[in-house]
Amino acid sequence: MKKLIVTIVLVISSLSFAQEKSKLSPEQQTELQVKKMTLDLDLDTKQQNEIKTILLEQNKKRATKIAELKDKKKQGVKLSADEKFEMKSKMLDDKIEHKAQMKKILKPEQFQKWEQHQENRKEKMKQKRKVTQKTEE
Repeated sequence: MKKLIVTIVLVISSLSFAQEKSKLSPEQQTELQVKKMTLDLDLDTKQQNEIKTILLEQNKKRATKIAELKDKKKQGVKLSADEKFEMKSKMLDDKIEHKAQMKKILKPEQFQKWEQHQENRKEKMKQKRKVTQKTEE
């Protein structure tokens, strides 16, 4: 029952956060992410500070990359196959690095819970894409 409640809270909070995300600065996004993780994973102060540093850097990189891609799209520039490959490869390298950093910071049970949350988010995104694709057809 407790897991169900936590899952529902995570889903609702992530949905509301996703809607707010586009309006928030990287610093604001980071602050909210750290607070949610603190609630979900019971982080101590040291963990909060370490995670905040990592997430802030990640959110700034993401905002920069999104701005670059939007500019290219406005200019009508399409990415070549090599550019797409390079971008996806870099993204996966970043994910591997992020996971390793989180593993160093979090306790084993916290890390396991964090990984489960990541998997849940991944599944939700897959479902969302399927719904979006069906409505576009």
